[in-house]
Formats: sequence, structure tokens, C-alpha cells
Amino acid sequence: MTRLFDILLSFLGLVLLSPIMILIFVFGFFDSGSPLFFQKRIGRFEKPFIFIKFRSMSPDSPSVASHIVDSSKITKFGHFLRKTKLDELPQLWNVLKGDMSLVGPRPGLFNQEELFEVRKRYGVFNVRPGMTGLSQVNNIDMSTPKLLAEMDAKMIETLNIFSYFKYIILTIIGKGQGDAARH
Repeated sequence: MTRLFDILLSFLGLVLLSPIMILIFVFGFFDSGSPLFFQKRIGRFEKPFIFIKFRSMSPDSPSVASHIVDSSKITKFGHFLRKTKLDELPQLWNVLKGDMSLVGPRPGLFNQEELFEVRKRYGVFNVRPGMTGLSQVNNIDMSTPKLLAEMDAKMIETLNIFSYFKYIILTIIGKGQGDAARH
């Protein structure tokens, strides 16, 4: 049932938010010269997929979790994108394609070995990764792998239509900050 909502809401989001996304793309081009960010992430059943976001860090930033990267790598426009979570909008394409869900565990990187192992133990890879979820609205990021995997497993176990929409609404109104770059 959530897949149907994923398809409908991501399509609607892409159509309605396309003017904003075009503006962000243009500003991003002037900010970093490369407005989109593509990265290989771990998807459902541990299959890789290409994750897309608006670039918020300089193009020479290392390909690691954002809590490891120094905050000086975040561009001026990137600070705005991260604060407003607008950097996440291109992931609606990942949702529409079926690589992700609107709600699910945030997709990790292949070089996050500790997170990978603990998520594997908790069965987190049995579902599509998501744009938001229980961990995100509670400010739990990839810097605490065991806690993150436990929260992901709890969310998966208790996810229903009510909580699906609750996590989306809480994210839209600004609950949770996601991964944070080091200061």
C-alpha cells in the first residue's frame, strides 16, 4: 500500500515542485558549478542504486557520511538547502523509480561498514530506504550506527499508513535535522 502512495506523492511532488527545483538547480550551478550530487548507496536487499540530491558541499568533498565531513565544505547556498531540507527534493525521482520510499531507513554508504553490519543483523535491508523516518524526526543520524539501526528496525516493525504520513508531515514541518557535518 505504501508503494502506491510513494508513486502518487513522488510524482505529484516532482510536478508541483519542479519550478522550485529548477530555481535551486540554477542557483546551485552558480554556487558550485555542479548543482546535482550523485552517490552510490545501499538499497533494498543490499543492492546498490544511484542516490541523487542537490549539491550542498563543494565538489571536492570526500564521499563519506556527512557527519564525518568538515562543515567548511558546505557551500553558502548549501547551508540554506540543508536547513530547509530542499537538498533532498531530487530523491523524489529515486522514490518514483522504486529505489527508495518516502518513508524508510536513510540509505547508507558502502564504506559505512559498522552501520552496514548492524543494519544487516536487524533486517533493515529488507525494505526500501527512505527520505525520512523515525530516526530522522528524532535527530538520530549515522554517527550512532547501533542506535540508528535499532530505530530503523523499530520503525519497520511498527510502520503503518498512519505513521507513514506522520513521518512525512513531521519532516515537512521541520522536525529533525538529519546528518550534521562536523564543526
